[in-house]
Amino acid sequence: MNPLSLLFWTVVCGSLTGTSSQTVTQTPPVASVTPGSSVTLTCKTDSAVFRWSAGNYGMYWYQQKFGEAPKLIVKDATQLVSPTPARFSGSGSSTDFSLTISGVQPEDAAVYYCKSIHIINGAYVFTQ
Repeated sequence: MNPLSLLFWTVVCGSLTGTSSQTVTQTPPVASVTPGSSVTLTCKTDSAVFRWSAGNYGMYWYQQKFGEAPKLIVKDATQLVSPTPARFSGSGSSTDFSLTISGVQPEDAAVYYCKSIHIINGAYVFTQ
């Protein structure tokens, strides 16, 4: 079987006021995966991700297939967004999060990236 390529981005963002910034590092930058195997992509932030009162973290995972708009697949760090297949799972807390695809399928070939929410100097900062 041919390996699939999964791409991952590194994002650096600033707040709307420009007074603070947040760096998000995603690894690995590129992953070649054999169909049927598993892969884990990680997202590490400079500061803790915002935590909602319900205990969920403001971390979101997106999948973007060639020629298509990004699609939200995991919200609040762990919750799958329908119709995301159950082979996808999100986990993590504070500054370290991951997206795992168990039993990778050919249709999973895409660019994956995370988006996080932070409160820095009293302002909401969204990575993009």
